[in-house]
Amino acid sequence: MTGVLAQSRLPLPLLRRGKVREVYEIDSATLLLVASDRVSAFDVVMREPVPHKGAVLTQLSAFWFERLQSVMPHHCITADADDIVRRVPVVAAHREELHGRAMLTRRATPVPFECVVRGFISGSAWAEYKQQGTLAGEPMAQGLVESARLEPPIFSPATKAEQGHDENVTFDHVARGLGKPIAERLRQASLALYEAGRAYAAERGIIIADTKFEFGTTADGELIVIDEILTPDSSRFWPADRYQPGRGQPSFDKQPLRDYLADLKKQGAWNGEAPPPTLPPEVVKATSERYRDAYRRITGTELE
Repeated sequence: MTGVLAQSRLPLPLLRRGKVREVYEIDSATLLLVASDRVSAFDVVMREPVPHKGAVLTQLSAFWFERLQSVMPHHCITADADDIVRRVPVVAAHREELHGRAMLTRRATPVPFECVVRGFISGSAWAEYKQQGTLAGEPMAQGLVESARLEPPIFSPATKAEQGHDENVTFDHVARGLGKPIAERLRQASLALYEAGRAYAAERGIIIADTKFEFGTTADGELIVIDEILTPDSSRFWPADRYQPGRGQPSFDKQPLRDYLADLKKQGAWNGEAPPPTLPPEVVKATSERYRDAYRRITGTELE
């Protein structure tokens, strides 16, 4: 794996630069996604990138796309840098920059909702339940504790916020926005992908507590899963051997970073807004190790 990539600059039309990815246009049917090593927390992008993070997101997504393609078609054409260069020769000089981090994809029109599946109650769902006993305003079973298993898993969609946090909404909200047939298709696909993914991860000692999927429609109307899938950025991965309901769980993601920032906020040393504080090298290293550990456990191989 090559050095840290804070931001890619390719000789292609740049469609979008997000918190983590740059999206480039190849042609009317194809995009190139490059996952940088940028990291955000509390909706603020940190100055310091996290080594290998972009590669973990890209290569783990490619792993899942291939493994779950019988469950749902996807947008990935290839995540191999040599193959990308063969197909898009104009980026040949940037091969090392693309290595591990780039994915050539089919172009699709994104569905304007996050398709979240919750197999355990945590995060924003737990915060709402603890206060009101509801999720997106709908009553849930009484007596749940933090990190309790939800059986069966719950399809819990959310709005896509351009800024700030996504908002949990009901299935009926999605059905009103998209029509019931497509809403049903999204729910079925999300639950099927989650069930297949969590069963595989469970064999490797990882609980996928919840996850979010993004879907899109191709020019010919096919519904496919897009963006990233079942990564530490889009999911909560918990070590099964340390799971204990009734409390928050350790996780395979940017928890060391969040813990550090939360402590600064508690001390009044950071207000939670940009500009971000400087991150100590040990926090960056610990965060990078969490991502690589998740990749290793799920795929059974080391990141290059």
